[in-house]
Amino acid sequence: MSDPRQEAEETGAAAPTPDGDRRPTRPRLVALINQKGGVGKTTSTVNLGAALAEAGRRVLLIDLDPQGHLSLHLGIDPDTCGGTVYDVLIDPDVDLDGVVHKARTNLDVVPANVDLAAAESELADVEDRHAILGRKFRAAAGSWDVVLLDCPPSLGMLTLNGLALAEEVIVPMQAHFLALQGLGRLLETVSLVGRGVNPDLRVSGVLLCMHERQSSHGREVVAELKQFFREARGGTQAWSDASVLLPAVRRNIKLAEAPSFGQTILDYAPNCPGAMDYRTLGQRLLERWRKEDERLRGDSSPPEVATPAVETMAGPTTAAPAAGAALAGD
Repeated sequence: MSDPRQEAEETGAAAPTPDGDRRPTRPRLVALINQKGGVGKTTSTVNLGAALAEAGRRVLLIDLDPQGHLSLHLGIDPDTCGGTVYDVLIDPDVDLDGVVHKARTNLDVVPANVDLAAAESELADVEDRHAILGRKFRAAAGSWDVVLLDCPPSLGMLTLNGLALAEEVIVPMQAHFLALQGLGRLLETVSLVGRGVNPDLRVSGVLLCMHERQSSHGREVVAELKQFFREARGGTQAWSDASVLLPAVRRNIKLAEAPSFGQTILDYAPNCPGAMDYRTLGQRLLERWRKEDERLRGDSSPPEVATPAVETMAGPTTAAPAAGAALAGD
């Protein structure tokens, strides 16, 4: 009997995963970004990555934040682990493979530490410094199915490296009024980066973190988000196919406790609400990506606008709100 994985490698087809699905023919490159700190960005990068790894995907997490919180979340001491993403960016002789640390089964990480804060000034005179990470990644791209980039809460050179490498952006945020104020600016930044250094960059959606479903304010903010994405549907903006990703991740103290033990939420409390939300979100993203890959291969007709994977809307086009004002209903 032939080995389906070996056959896939020889033919170039997508290899099956343990759950019977097919591996993507190319890695999914996803940047998680928000210019506001404390919104659940690193928590989502770690736990979404863990959920995808649990589902059988080979996942790489790249920590682009000098605070190194992603690394610490996984029990990796960024000051003693050896090579970090700083070395990849600064030293032309350091390859990405050389600083990859195995964190869990199917889950690898490129750590970061405080040295990364100096990278921007050290690379100030380097041509195409925003593309360094992408060049280094291409040599090792076949090692993973999904790459998640934890970008710092700023829009400097480190974030630009992440956005230049990524194909899609997920914006973790809380359903708060002030969070809406910055979303418009962030979407415009993604659009500018796309025009400048990465024409393929698009926004997949907003991931709601620390969500309180019983809050009337939260429900109002979610309604504003849905309306905004509904009006963008079918347009030419980088966010024209974006949506509110479901499920929203419920506020859960276990999510706050897990990093202090160097564990993902699936390690620490695998049956808590936070773990269930990230696990479901991972499965729905895989389903969404599978359908996109099928459309690219011509294996199936385009899915209907509404799918169980994400909440999608249709409607007229719109530009990103200036400073998020339109989102806030001003």
